[in-house]
Amino acid sequence: MPRARGGYKTHRRHKKVLARASGYRGGRSRLYRSAREAVDRALCYAYRDRRARKRDFRRLWIARISAASRAHGMPYSRLIAGLTRAQIQINRKMLSEMAIYHPEDFASVVELAREQL
Repeated sequence: MPRARGGYKTHRRHKKVLARASGYRGGRSRLYRSAREAVDRALCYAYRDRRARKRDFRRLWIARISAASRAHGMPYSRLIAGLTRAQIQINRKMLSEMAIYHPEDFASVVELAREQL
């Protein structure tokens, strides 16, 4: 029985992997086996880090809000508690943007939270 050589389907599958590996250094972009290993690893990291990115940004926003609220004499936890009691629903991303680009508006939000405590 003759050996099965790389036919149409194999060639197409290899091309797909090598296309994803274009831009990788050295043999990782040219040799199928090392390209497949690199692409598989990259896809795992991409899947994991799409979820981690959301956590990272939330941590960044909270750090910014905390620094800005402490500058107004109120810790982060008290600020969030006050906003919750005042039924003000501003997400952390927007609070962070306000703290950076609109400090006077952020100061008024802090005062609203302070009144509720």
